[in-house]
Amino acid sequence: MVVCKRPIAALVSALVLTLCSFGAAGADSSRLDHIDRPGQREQTLHVYSAAMDRVIPLQVITPYDTSAPRPTLYLLNGAGGGEDVANWYNQTDIVQFFADKNVNVITPAAGKFSYYTDWQRDDPELGRNKWQTFLTEELPPIIDETLNTTGVNAIAGLSMSATAVLNLAIAAPDRYRAVGAYSGCASVEDPLSRAYIDLVLARAGADPANMWGPPGDPAWRANDPYLNAERLRGKAIYLSSATGLPGIAETLPPGASPGKVIGMTDQILLGGAIEAAANLCTQRLAARLADLNIPAHTEFRPAGTHTWKYWEQDLHNSWPLLAEAIGTE
Repeated sequence: MVVCKRPIAALVSALVLTLCSFGAAGADSSRLDHIDRPGQREQTLHVYSAAMDRVIPLQVITPYDTSAPRPTLYLLNGAGGGEDVANWYNQTDIVQFFADKNVNVITPAAGKFSYYTDWQRDDPELGRNKWQTFLTEELPPIIDETLNTTGVNAIAGLSMSATAVLNLAIAAPDRYRAVGAYSGCASVEDPLSRAYIDLVLARAGADPANMWGPPGDPAWRANDPYLNAERLRGKAIYLSSATGLPGIAETLPPGASPGKVIGMTDQILLGGAIEAAANLCTQRLAARLADLNIPAHTEFRPAGTHTWKYWEQDLHNSWPLLAEAIGTE
């Protein structure tokens, strides 16, 4: 018996070390941190991202019928990343629209001015951004396990994130079956597109060189959906934009307050200019896809600025295409 004590002790010691090592590794891995309002159709999941070393809040709408696994739509916000009032939940009828739909809807409430991509370096203003890693590698397995999904996904976004969703679909071809890009710009590498990105990031005081490097860095070409459009082949694609001219959302009722008049003037002038640029980009991508014989549904509105009323409409209009691709209604 005395002879056996040392081997058994060594075995126990090794087992304890192994378990401790596993626990340490698990503590550093991406994981579900906690859930607000668990069991409700509207929840907030808080997921720890190891790549960014922080907890990311995600607004979630669960399916109408949970008797069977359902697919997932990842729906991204614009430049504010859902961290301000300009987001899907505050500006659209997203909750009502998906009330009778059998799909999990996942919207990060973070990621402002990040282009939802992996930045080369931490930015003094925006910190660490590894959104491509989070959205394509870390998050989906957690969502699939937590919500018992089918593992079949679509992704859609607007403005800044319309560029991002195209890049994410290219970077992870097996992750998303469909992509919806509303009022975005697929070109990033040419000087004019790069200047626009500089302006977007300047709003946050961020350095564009921290994202994809200085001009001429190969990362800019690698993250240009227009140049990499061939890699969208086989996906269901929905593209939309408007001319930037005033449309139905650019009207005010009689007797509107001076503040609303000023706000609408800004929407017409600035929002119109941004949408006109997005329209040129979107039509350019549509032509590129046509040249490559890659099918895409396009919606080019004769009027409309860069604002939420039209993106709500885009979500409604694109849903049948997205839903068919992921096997739901």
